[in-house]
Amino acid sequence: MKSLTSNKRKSGNLRLFFRNSKAVIGLVIFSVFVLIAIFAGWIAPYNPQVSQFLPMQPPSLQNLLGTTSTGQDIFSQFVWGTQTTMIVGVGAGLLSTFIGILVGVYAGYKGGWVDSVLNTIANIFLVLPGLALLILIESYVKNTTPYSNGLIIALTGWAWGARVFRAQAMSLAGRDFIIAAKLSGASDLRIIFVEILPNMMSIIAANVMYACLGAILAESGLAYLGLENLSSNSWGTMLYWAQAGGAMLGGAWWWFIPPGLAIALVGMSFALMNFSIDQITNPRLRVRKMKNKASGVRKVESHGRENASA
Repeated sequence: MKSLTSNKRKSGNLRLFFRNSKAVIGLVIFSVFVLIAIFAGWIAPYNPQVSQFLPMQPPSLQNLLGTTSTGQDIFSQFVWGTQTTMIVGVGAGLLSTFIGILVGVYAGYKGGWVDSVLNTIANIFLVLPGLALLILIESYVKNTTPYSNGLIIALTGWAWGARVFRAQAMSLAGRDFIIAAKLSGASDLRIIFVEILPNMMSIIAANVMYACLGAILAESGLAYLGLENLSSNSWGTMLYWAQAGGAMLGGAWWWFIPPGLAIALVGMSFALMNFSIDQITNPRLRVRKMKNKASGVRKVESHGRENASA
């Protein structure tokens, strides 16, 4: 009976997500970048590191996004950079969310000294300046790759999610079904993974999206500042070389606009999908939307009756 109710809730949340046009548009945009990342080897026509064309050429049939100042194909760099950036962003977002769940949910559920210790650790990471900490770590870890940067970003960016998960776990820990599970002899891990986490899926999904976006922005920012192996391919290194190659001064918009626009589109896709996540998380938004729709229908019907009487 309980599993049936849980399945109905999940299917209802999925229907609510796909009924939201903004969320669907965001999912389509994000899916396009995921597909580019998966099939990068088939999409990219050239080796992104080889200089085999005339420098600073505008977009053409041969080079869809033009060439760099050293004659490299920008479209191939963009495709392979999409793969790297998406792997780093999604991987770091998932890892930081996982750490936040382990720390926040366990602290909120257990309470007492466990909560005090874990909450203190989370507060320390919260007050540390994120970008300054990343730059400091990068200055000691020489020649980092985008993937090592993603790992560093995940290990330093989990605290905000942990605070949210802790608050939600504390509100659930006193519910009747949690108390019943404790009385039945269920272990802490079973209660957390079977009873608590399924009731937090919408909040977890929202945190994953913004953690992924934060990781993409952080990795791109570090690469743009030159704190990364510049022979790697990512949107951030593309922006670095565009700046170093004088793309803006030379009017080579085809060099710096694609990676910058891609970062903006990924951020917009997460924001659009979050509209639906907000409705799933907050039932008041659903009620308000239903009232607005009902009010609109009544206005249309009233207007129709007035026209008929006239």
